[in-house]
Amino acid sequence: MAPTRIVIFAKAPVAGAAKTRLIPALGEEGAAGLAGQMLAETAAVAVAAELGEPELCATPAPGSPDWASFRPPGARMTDQGTGDLGERLARAAWRVLAAGEQVLLIGTDCPGLDAARLRAAAEQLSRHDAVIHPTRDGGYALLGLRRFDPLLFSGIAWSTATVAAETIARVRALGWSLHIGDTLHDIDEPEDLAALPRG
Repeated sequence: MAPTRIVIFAKAPVAGAAKTRLIPALGEEGAAGLAGQMLAETAAVAVAAELGEPELCATPAPGSPDWASFRPPGARMTDQGTGDLGERLARAAWRVLAAGEQVLLIGTDCPGLDAARLRAAAEQLSRHDAVIHPTRDGGYALLGLRRFDPLLFSGIAWSTATVAAETIARVRALGWSLHIGDTLHDIDEPEDLAALPRG
């Protein structure tokens, strides 16, 4: 299997800025606390997948005071940089692929994206050009690539119910082979809190 880098896209877990759609249910501090917990758990799962050192692609930049109380164990931190989500994802994907690694792009809000699924996604890239785990709200929890094309990231209506379907359509339009994994549940809205693991 080719070297694989897991790149975790994350926002600093700061009250009032993190998980804002959960603030009506949890309050600013509660939403930020959950964001920090999910970020720590995602970093731990990425390390447990044993695919090499994962990368936390952060906003704001890693030197910001917003990150002073959080340093993910076992993961390097990099800067997402400027632009919309598509531009930032494209930049990270291109950087990793240009270095000769395949890439798994993930967020921090999907408890079902465990170490076994991460390893399986990396293995699928030995047989496919791309792999995706859609989410129930129409987005995706993981996009894995062994090739790059900016078409996958430009002009996407991010944070809408069409993201996964549009990305899948574009992969197919490129003529690439694609593995579609399980549809998972992410935690974005108050009603999603019921999907959090207990205990």
